[in-house]
Amino acid sequence: MSNDRPLYASTIFFSSGLLFLLQPIMAKAILPTFGGSAGVWTTCMLFFQVVLLLGYLYANCLIRYLRVPAQIAVHVVVLIASVAVLPVKASAQWKLAGAENPVLSILALLTVSIGLPYFVLSTTGPLMQAWYAGRLTAGSPYRLFALSNLASLAALLAYPLGIEPVSSVSQQLSVWSGAYVGFALLAGISALRSRKSQMSDEREGAAEASNQPLLWLALAACASTLWLAVANHLSQEVAAIPFLWVLPLGFFLLSFILCFDRDGWYRPLLYRWILPVAWIAVSVRLALQGKIGGFEWEIVLLSAALFVCCMFCHGELAARKPEPRHGLTLFYLMIAIGGALGGVFVGFIAPHIFSSYLELPVGIAACIILGLALVYGFASPRHLARWVLVSVLAFVAATQLRSNGQTLLRVRNFYGTLQVIDNGSGLTAVRAFYSGTILHGMQFLTPERSRFPTTYFGLQSGVGRVLAASHRRVGVLGLGIGTLAAYGRPDDEFRFYEINPAVTQAASAYFSFLRDSGAKISVVAGDGRLMLEREAPENFDVLVLDAFSGDSIPVHLITTQAIDLYFRHLRPGGILAINVTNKYLDLPALIQSLAAHMHKQVLLIHNAADRPNAIYQADWAVLAEQASALSELQRFSSPVQAHRAVRPWTDDYSNLFGILK
Repeated sequence: MSNDRPLYASTIFFSSGLLFLLQPIMAKAILPTFGGSAGVWTTCMLFFQVVLLLGYLYANCLIRYLRVPAQIAVHVVVLIASVAVLPVKASAQWKLAGAENPVLSILALLTVSIGLPYFVLSTTGPLMQAWYAGRLTAGSPYRLFALSNLASLAALLAYPLGIEPVSSVSQQLSVWSGAYVGFALLAGISALRSRKSQMSDEREGAAEASNQPLLWLALAACASTLWLAVANHLSQEVAAIPFLWVLPLGFFLLSFILCFDRDGWYRPLLYRWILPVAWIAVSVRLALQGKIGGFEWEIVLLSAALFVCCMFCHGELAARKPEPRHGLTLFYLMIAIGGALGGVFVGFIAPHIFSSYLELPVGIAACIILGLALVYGFASPRHLARWVLVSVLAFVAATQLRSNGQTLLRVRNFYGTLQVIDNGSGLTAVRAFYSGTILHGMQFLTPERSRFPTTYFGLQSGVGRVLAASHRRVGVLGLGIGTLAAYGRPDDEFRFYEINPAVTQAASAYFSFLRDSGAKISVVAGDGRLMLEREAPENFDVLVLDAFSGDSIPVHLITTQAIDLYFRHLRPGGILAINVTNKYLDLPALIQSLAAHMHKQVLLIHNAADRPNAIYQADWAVLAEQASALSELQRFSSPVQAHRAVRPWTDDYSNLFGILK
């Protein structure tokens, strides 16, 4: 038996690594098909969690209802079938026809493309541990669960740091498919070596643990809700920093590793003291909305609080795990159900029932209730119900006091959270439009100033300089509040492309740029790139790229294929203007690289801030086929300097780490 432990450990480590690598690869592969919103990643996470749950359910049924020889026979057949569908790839046949919700199409594509291999990988951990437990002479199979999460953490870090920068998506999928064949052989050998496994009746273990499964589920759901909620809060409400979601997921996985590696990492007596500190810290921080200290402190504080709460949830899970031969697969099944419930709540229920990010307060409230029951011994249902009510009311009250000014609109959908807020008085009164914490437009409320272009679109901005010249037909990817319509003159045509219907509704109902414009205005519903691909050449004089997801242009909109598409829709001598303003990414270096690769002329135009007139510092890149088209703009431009060598992005290759400032 001792000679087989490395075999089981290698199989589990290999499967978990492949499982976590496939997630970012496939999510990235489908961006050109479905656009670059955060909702695409959320939908992918739902698929991964649901299939993981199905894999755990399969493992539980296999162990519970079949004898070992039958278990092995069935699983070997499934392994062979999963290899037969290789290589994995993302088909473009699922592209959307318009602005419809892409959830069902994304789920269908993932099911067809990677469903079976991902399912098999999901079954590996619980199956191998169960077979290992049946042959157990020394050691605990639960340490293999810690090893599994260690592999997941390693893959999580390896992808953006070591894999994405050096290879294209198609290469990644090809190598992954080859590695999967190796895994399947290893898993098959492990299965055949398990023929002598002696399994106890899982139904006996389920009966003995009848009072535990719901608690397992609740603890797992609480931890899953917390990490997803913290990831959403940090990336949407605090700072749109690329890969910021990796931090909370890393702490989530680390807590699993520590708690299931050995018992000493989680000590209930210690957590009686530090759990309340974590709860209070999150509560105060949400109420203050970062008014004390910068966003860096909020990231540190929320990450530390998340780690403490996950250590509690996973430590209590580890302390209540069943005997390896009794209920092991049921234990993992309930953990998977809890994880999936957390994902469904954060990804799909919360956006439909909350107008702001309330899932973090709900997750903390759930953690408080579990802590009171398990750490402090308050088991009275009436007592716990009172604490539930107090916790929820306190958090809801805190979130309602967060914004400055008068909030006219707060709405949330698949694409994120939007707010319209009035501030100031008299000549300085403005109405601002936010996506999360990112300002996406502002309009003066006084009639004499209401038509002034503001924020990143002032008269001295790059796009302002371009639109001040002669123009008749303008295309704009990204509507915002329609500020650029202020440049419209009689006989001009402005055609906006906007993927989020809530943005279109807000721009029309709460701002007047569109209706006050002298130009003929039309708004096309859908992802700008996908819509342009379906249209005949529009012969735009100017095409403006100002579509943002968080604080950055979606990757699929700034690739060589996308730039080529934009120029197909420009008339000869037309100009492409790209908003490259960004705190964290060196987008000018990327655009320069793309322009050089595609033999386009490029200018960079920078404008300083003018806060009394609601003008923000902005950077614009202006591209054209010939230098003569940019001659009038030359005097406003900054020198184009290559601060770093950037490989041009394509639909098959991009690297955010390569352009981090």
